[in-house]
Amino acid sequence: MDEDERAPVYRQVDFGAARLLPDVDRPRAWLLTVDGAPQSYVDLDDPEYLEFEYVRRLGHALDAAAAPGRALDVVHLGGGALTLPRYVAATRPGSRQQVVEADHRLVQLVADVLPLAADSGIEVHTRDARGWLEQAPSGSVDVLVADVFGGSRVPAHLTSVEYVRAAARVLRPDGLYLANLADGAPFDFLRSQIATAAAVFPQTCLVAEPSVLRGRRFGNAVLVAGARDLPIPYLARRVAADVFPARVEHGAALRELAGDARPVGDTDAVPSPRPPDGAFSLG
Repeated sequence: MDEDERAPVYRQVDFGAARLLPDVDRPRAWLLTVDGAPQSYVDLDDPEYLEFEYVRRLGHALDAAAAPGRALDVVHLGGGALTLPRYVAATRPGSRQQVVEADHRLVQLVADVLPLAADSGIEVHTRDARGWLEQAPSGSVDVLVADVFGGSRVPAHLTSVEYVRAAARVLRPDGLYLANLADGAPFDFLRSQIATAAAVFPQTCLVAEPSVLRGRRFGNAVLVAGARDLPIPYLARRVAADVFPARVEHGAALRELAGDARPVGDTDAVPSPRPPDGAFSLG
């Protein structure tokens, strides 16, 4: 699409009203919002550019998953405008990636306006994330990224021990599970998710800004888990150097944050809390 053709795109998708807004400062960059909440930012000229801080943290974890440039098998639950799949395709050429996005019309919008290269190695499935995951082959994935939000909330069926076990089953022994979560004080949801992940994975850590961890504001937290030692020193260095520095909680500090929270099962799982007005929306 030529620069002078870059007008905002508005379209009703399955789960809300989507807008693709061109960034006036970057010639081929776009912001995707759904019902006013930012969902994705993509620069077609520079797929390694990650605008959102929580996406940068997920990117750091993906960078640490294996030696630089090594191709990986990656599954993304939640697609949006495919920011992280494009990032992996650029930083790890030859990777095989599966994206699972339930919103059919959103998938079509992104394909129409922000199409993937024919040789991207990215395959998009319009399916429910958990349903697809439960049918995926065991031990077939190096990294599983969970970034699923419906109406700015993580759906309940993607918060239970049964779901996390399904995620762990598809991972290879040295695989990593990454999840974008959102909560605010008193962190009932976040604490339960730490306990739920710890019930399945031997190793867990959490990456978030200090202001979020101190309960000063509602925000994102990235959970990293696996059966192997986690790249905590690497993550700590990278997130500390970001524009909005974050820290990595692990070990005793993470157990203290979780407190007496217990893992949740399918029968008592709930969505993540609704963000306060204005927490993530654009004016």
